[in-house]
Amino acid sequence: MGDERPVYTLDEALSALRFGKYQALVLAYAGLGWVSEAMEIMILSFVGPAVKSKWKLTSSEESLLTTVVFAGMLLGAYSWGIISDNYGRRKSFLGIAMVTSVAGLLSSFSPNYVSLVIFRCFVGVGLGGVPVFLAYFLEFVPVSHRGRWMVALSAFWTAGTIFEASLAWVVMTRLNWRWLLAFSSVPSFALLLFYGLAPESPRYLCAKARTADAHRILEKMAFVNQTKLPPGILVSDKAIKENEESNLLRDTHMLSMTRKITDKLKSGFSSFFMLFSRKLIRTTLLLWVLFFANVFSYYGAVLLTSKLSSGDNKCGSKVLHADKSKDNSLYVDVFIASLAELPGLILSAIIVDKIGRKLSMVLMFVSACIFLLPLVFHQSAVVTTVLLFGVRMCVTGTITVATIYAPEIYPTSARTTGFGVASSLGKVGGMVCPLVAVGLVTSCHLRLAVILFEVVFVLAIASSLLFPFETMGRELKDTVDAIES
Repeated sequence: MGDERPVYTLDEALSALRFGKYQALVLAYAGLGWVSEAMEIMILSFVGPAVKSKWKLTSSEESLLTTVVFAGMLLGAYSWGIISDNYGRRKSFLGIAMVTSVAGLLSSFSPNYVSLVIFRCFVGVGLGGVPVFLAYFLEFVPVSHRGRWMVALSAFWTAGTIFEASLAWVVMTRLNWRWLLAFSSVPSFALLLFYGLAPESPRYLCAKARTADAHRILEKMAFVNQTKLPPGILVSDKAIKENEESNLLRDTHMLSMTRKITDKLKSGFSSFFMLFSRKLIRTTLLLWVLFFANVFSYYGAVLLTSKLSSGDNKCGSKVLHADKSKDNSLYVDVFIASLAELPGLILSAIIVDKIGRKLSMVLMFVSACIFLLPLVFHQSAVVTTVLLFGVRMCVTGTITVATIYAPEIYPTSARTTGFGVASSLGKVGGMVCPLVAVGLVTSCHLRLAVILFEVVFVLAIASSLLFPFETMGRELKDTVDAIES
């Protein structure tokens, strides 16, 4: 009762410590995870056609190479999210890096189609954990300008896509697809190499009532950033909540022991069931729609560029590169389309902390609709490339803002699970896209494919508008109870 020392929260500590060298190192490690996923996803645009030609595969077998990766990501996003929320961010990093690096390297030695499908599925399982890296970095960033720093992390994805397109251009024209698969697994091995340097998230530690461990990390952050922590002792939302409940539990030791045992039994899945609580269910369902639409449209733009650039276009009007070299047209178009992500990132960085997350997503989805609509009618090669460039730019922006909004809207106790499950539902969009939308283009139904994308964009706009609250400028919450209804 006599302890009158001042207290401070984690958000107050992060604001005092400011964004410095320590967070920059965390950004580099988390960014490496995003580079790894971007390269492993972009590789699908190049390996599929090469393997199809080498092993005389059907179009369905080629599409399956993409679908199994997303199927693995669906499983991985759910699993790694639960592991991260219950056992720590670092433990999930180790599993993610081991699965992705080993499976990625082994896929380069695949003796046949079946083994390649199996290895790429395991790569997908590893890649499904990449949202954990974003939530992890978010938990180190001060509230002020949080949106811009999260956009900076998303820039690593863009760097990965551009680097993969450049690498494929060099490797595929000089060596073969096996070398491209091997080189593309290097960032995942780098995650293992630097794993020992990655600190645990202080916000996760606070949520688990390990404030002493969190304080030690904050002290290191203060030393590296050459700043000082606020005076007093660190407290968390969880500690405050438990303190409020302590009067109810103090008289009954048996009740306390029973509660601990029950909590142990529930801990593995409590973070998942929390997503369907009264305060979170609306957010959860809307986020699933948003991520499905985002992933469907993003990979639709990527695969659409690849498909319209390939030399085996059977349709009456050849959309792209009727007069260009078949050897280089794919790499040129994918490289140009990847560059479209840069203005998308810049646009996101400019508006995300000015007009908010929700309005930013709506604005860019509407812009994507406008860019895509002219493709309902036949366009010249130049116009088609420009329009796809615009679509890729806007969709990159919406994904960037959505990946900022999703972890912000959930409490620490369910952040990576909620973000991971939403991400896994998004992967369903990635699985469906090559089978449906790109299948329509292959069957010369480009107009129908464009209309389908427009419908998906409208659903995304509606879900963005219906989210319960804006997260711009809001502190992150540690518990569900701390979230406003």
